[in-house]
Order: sequence, then C-alpha cells, then structure tokens
Amino acid sequence: MTTQPQPIRVLVVEDDPVAADAHVMYVNRVQGFTAVGKAHTGAEARRLLDRTPVDLLLLDLHLPDVHGLQFARSLRAAGHQADVIAVTSARDLTVVREGVSLGVVQYVLKPFTFATLRDRLIRYAEFHAAAGEASGQDEVDRALATLRAPGPAALPKGLSAPTLERVTVALRDSGEGLTATGLAEVVGISRITARRYLEHLVDAGRAARAPQYGAVGRPELQYRWVKGP
Repeated sequence: MTTQPQPIRVLVVEDDPVAADAHVMYVNRVQGFTAVGKAHTGAEARRLLDRTPVDLLLLDLHLPDVHGLQFARSLRAAGHQADVIAVTSARDLTVVREGVSLGVVQYVLKPFTFATLRDRLIRYAEFHAAAGEASGQDEVDRALATLRAPGPAALPKGLSAPTLERVTVALRDSGEGLTATGLAEVVGISRITARRYLEHLVDAGRAARAPQYGAVGRPELQYRWVKGP
C-alpha cells in the first residue's frame, strides 16, 4: 500500500490581515501544501514555530516588531531549520543577497497573483522532494535550478508589468484612494483599463474597494491600497 507524502507545512507571517488571509488561501489551493497557521508579528510567529512543525515560512520582510531578515537570522541561531520564501515590496538586491545565507529560497514581490505564488511553491516542492546522493555536478545543478523561475510570471491577458507598477505606485501614494476615473487621469490610461488593473490588485489582496456615494447618479467604486510598503 502506497502512503501519500505529507504536505509541506507553511506558516504565513504577514502583518496585514487582508493579505495574510489571502496568502493562507493561496497556499491551501496548491496541492501538496497546507497552511498550518498565520502570524502578524515576529513574536507571534516565534511562538507558533516553537509548538508547531513548519517546513516553510511565507515571510513578509516588513513586520511591525522586527525586519524579516533579522527574524530569519534569529531562527537560525535558535536551531529552526524551516526554509523561507520572502514576501516584500522592497527591490533592494543587497537585501536579496543577505537573505540567501539565511535560508531564503525564493523572493516574491508585492503585489503578486496566485499564479506567481503557485509557481514558486511548486518549484520549492520539487526542490524539497529531492533526496539521496547526487550522481554528479549536473544533478546538483538541476536540483538548484528548480528554485529558479524561468521568467516573469504571466499577468492576466491585456495587463503589463510596467503599467501595473505605475498603477501600484499611484494607488499607494493616493492616501484616500482612487476611483478608476481618478486613476486613469493620474496614470494616463483609459477608465476601463484602470478598472482592470484595480480589480487585479483586489484579487491579489493588495487593494480594497468600497462604493463612493456622490450627490447625483450611481455610486462609483473607490479603491485604496491595503498596506503601504
């Protein structure tokens, strides 16, 4: 009788409640993975790790009580061996290099889609499953290559990464939020296009929407960034 492999146990560490819930949902949608908990601070994550077996941390680097890399360093010093997929808005390659020595096996830049995280998790699962002695350098290289994404994760059809970046910056900097019409004026795109990018950010857990009631006519949706970097 063949026994099923145990799922990879993931702890989501993310201070924003909306994003944390989205990340837990994403993890549980990927076959072979299970979210065993979520924490909103480094201290809370540490308490969970001390009593719950964890294989992988989905770790936001900007926690309210500690930087994610400092937290990862303290875990290694305490003997915790869980691997780390870092989730961050930062694009500082110095941070990326530092993370390599602390067990950070992947980086995911916010905002990201389910497809992006699924790709990283599947690649990590292939790496995690590798066992035994390598036959030579080629096999070692192949094992390490499974962690590398072949290229940028595909966005939904009709969306582009440069425009998404401009939309993200505009929404994050807006303070009170923006309607699709307001975003279109700021970024220089059509209202319909702006709405598609805003809905994409909502689906990714990076934006929230609510109706904005005016004096006349139907209410227009107001979008706001759910968490600054």
